[in-house]
Amino acid sequence: MKRVKVRKGNNVYEGIEIPSVDEKYLVLKLDNGYNIAFRRNEINVNTIGEFEKKSKKTEKKIRYRKELRDVSIIGTGGTIASKIDYTTGAVYPAFSPEELEKMVPEIFELANIYPREVLQILSENMNIERWKKIGNAVIEEINKGRSIVIAHGTDTMHYTASFLSFTLKNLNLPVVLTGSQRSSDRPSSDSRMNLFCSVKFATTDYNRVVICMHGTMDDTFCYVHKGVKVRKNHTSRRDAFQSVNTKPVAKVYYNGEIDFFEDLPEKHKEKAYFDDKIEEKIFLLKVFPNITHEILDFLIDQKYRGIVLEGTGLGHTPSILYNTIKRGIDEGVTFCMTSQCINGRVNMNVYQTGRKLLEIGVIPCEDMLPEVCYTKMMHVLGHTRESDEIRKLMRKNIAGEIME
Repeated sequence: MKRVKVRKGNNVYEGIEIPSVDEKYLVLKLDNGYNIAFRRNEINVNTIGEFEKKSKKTEKKIRYRKELRDVSIIGTGGTIASKIDYTTGAVYPAFSPEELEKMVPEIFELANIYPREVLQILSENMNIERWKKIGNAVIEEINKGRSIVIAHGTDTMHYTASFLSFTLKNLNLPVVLTGSQRSSDRPSSDSRMNLFCSVKFATTDYNRVVICMHGTMDDTFCYVHKGVKVRKNHTSRRDAFQSVNTKPVAKVYYNGEIDFFEDLPEKHKEKAYFDDKIEEKIFLLKVFPNITHEILDFLIDQKYRGIVLEGTGLGHTPSILYNTIKRGIDEGVTFCMTSQCINGRVNMNVYQTGRKLLEIGVIPCEDMLPEVCYTKMMHVLGHTRESDEIRKLMRKNIAGEIME
C-alpha cells in the first residue's frame, strides 16, 4: 500500500490509497478515517511513501492477575472490536489479546480478558440459529467463572439482548452487550469507551443481561440498560440507545466509577444454563392504515404459531382484521398486542375497538416493547401450546419486561 497526495483543482488531499472496485476511480483513506473517491482523469497523484503489509505477529500472552475478575469478550461482528485493513479498506476482527490491548489497553487493568470470536456478521443478518450459538457460548464461558461482554452490531443488539434475557437462566454473573455507532477508525468512534465501560460493569455482581452504550454525545459516561427495556432510538448518534418506560440500571463513568440506580438482583442457587426451547414461527406485524386481512391469512396459512401485533395507540387494529384474527385464534395461533408508541402501555379496555379484540382473544402485553414481545413469544411457545398457559406466561413478568 502507499501513501499519496492527490491534487484536484486547487484542493490537495493526502492519505492511503486503498483498492477500488473500478479502475477509473482512486479511493483514498483520509487521516480522519473517511474514504473519498476521485475520477483518475480529473486528478494528479504523487506517491509520498510505500509500506509493506505487516506480517502477523505472535499472539502476546497477557499476564493473569488473581485480584481481578475474569471477563470473556465474545465477538459476533460489528465494528466495536474491529479495525481497518488499509490494504483492502475492509474492517476485520481484532480479537487477539495483543490486538485488544492495543485498541483498549485500559480494560486489562480492569479484568483478566479472554477474547472469543463466535460470529463475524452484520447484525442485520442475526437469526435464531446464531442467537443459539451465542447463548451456548455465553454459558460455556460463565461456567468457567467468567463474566460476559458481547461485542455486537448495534442495529439488532436490542433484539439479541431481549432474546438472551429470556433464554439465559440462573445467571450469577453479568452479561453485557455493547457496540459502536461510529467505526473504530474514525476519531469520533465510541467503541473504546463503550468497551471500557462494559468490561467495568462486567466486574460487578449485577447478574442480568444488559446493554451498555454512550449516555451522551460526549465521552463522559455510559448508561447500562435492562436487556428487555431498551431500544436503539437514533440511526447514528452515539447516545442512540435509551431505556424505555423505566430508568437505566446504572451509569458507568470513563474513570471507572459506577452509580447504580437500583439494588443488585438476588443470586441464583442453581447452575446457569441456556434454554434452547424456541418456537421459530413467530411474526411481528406492524398495523398501518389500509392494511388488509390477506397478510394475516397468509401467515395463518403458513402455520405461524404466534403473531405479535404492533397496534396503534392503546392497542388497536382496523376492524377489517377482526374476523381473520378470530380465525387464527380458533386454529391455535396466539395473538399478542403491543403498541407502536415508544412510551406508555397497552390498555384495550378504553375504546370499543380494544374491547372487541380482547373479546376475540388477543392478549394485551402491558408496556412490553414489540421486539421484546416477539422474542418472549418465541420462548413461551417453545415451552407450551396450551392457550391458558400461554396467556398466563405472556402476561407474567419473567425477565423485567413488564413494569409493575
